[in-house]
Amino acid sequence: MGQSPDPSEKNKKLKIEEPLKEFGVFFILKHKILVVSNIRECERLWREFSQNLTLFDTWEFRFAFYQAYRYQPYFLVLKKNGENLAILPLWYEDNNFYDKKLKRYTWFGSDWQEENKFFAKNIDYVPILLSVAPTPLYLNAISQNEVEKLRGKVEFKEDEPKYVLNLKGFKNHEDYLMTLKKNTRRNLRKDRNRILRQNPEIVIDNFSDLDFLIELAKKRFKEKGESVDWDDPRRVETFKNVIKFSGRSYKVRMIKVKIGKKVAGVDLICILNKTYFATKCGYNISEFSGIGNFVNLYEIDDAIKLGMEKIDFLQNNYQWKNKYFPPVPLYKFEKK
Repeated sequence: MGQSPDPSEKNKKLKIEEPLKEFGVFFILKHKILVVSNIRECERLWREFSQNLTLFDTWEFRFAFYQAYRYQPYFLVLKKNGENLAILPLWYEDNNFYDKKLKRYTWFGSDWQEENKFFAKNIDYVPILLSVAPTPLYLNAISQNEVEKLRGKVEFKEDEPKYVLNLKGFKNHEDYLMTLKKNTRRNLRKDRNRILRQNPEIVIDNFSDLDFLIELAKKRFKEKGESVDWDDPRRVETFKNVIKFSGRSYKVRMIKVKIGKKVAGVDLICILNKTYFATKCGYNISEFSGIGNFVNLYEIDDAIKLGMEKIDFLQNNYQWKNKYFPPVPLYKFEKK
């Protein structure tokens, strides 16, 4: 743990150009605000506040990113009389794979996280932390519930939605298909039957198949002329960590579809609180048309058999999710 600065410096504002290597401290409204960068102290604070409702609330999932990226943690902690009242868990991103010029504070664990929440014993503490937070600050994919609680107190903007399928009342994928328009339903069945005619083999939980997932995803994005996060070795290490940390809070599941001697598709799933998170995927669409839709329908059946209540298909539409699943609003907060 770091030490508080000299008492003569206690009212000095924090330098916000770069994260502190030690604790920083200053006072506002008779409350003390610490900057915590020690990773073990960050973990203790996280576990004190997080209710682990979603995959992104778990320390293990966030820590998987930290171990790969090693960005400096910057946890703002609001205290009074020795009690932790609220925390704003950030890190300082200064080596973005896509944009080397990008230097900013964002959520601890990166902007890949979703349904982000503000950790506070009273929602009124959140504007205080945001007002003293360093800049530039980018907080994305904030839960709609959080925004509702802060309505009129903090200005948020709409972010890209996420897509979630409620499984309640479904016995299998056919029940889901009956909720769709006729043409959409017909096309999904057509894709599923096309793959079934090729006698697919389903392989469950061979976690070395992550290599196939990455290879397929990189090939697919290259075909589209787009860069992909898997080109960053830190992203590869992150999801190896995600698999390694399974069982501590969430569980992971891997599904591979083989057709003949070729791998047609691989999905990495995370499971927590009766939610099936479709976390990462890779498909050989050029050779196996319809494989993505086949896997989605397979996973609806798989999730139902496992007793799941919903499938979280995560944020960003990728030009297909909105055709099949309801959007869930997310929001963002920026401070420049």
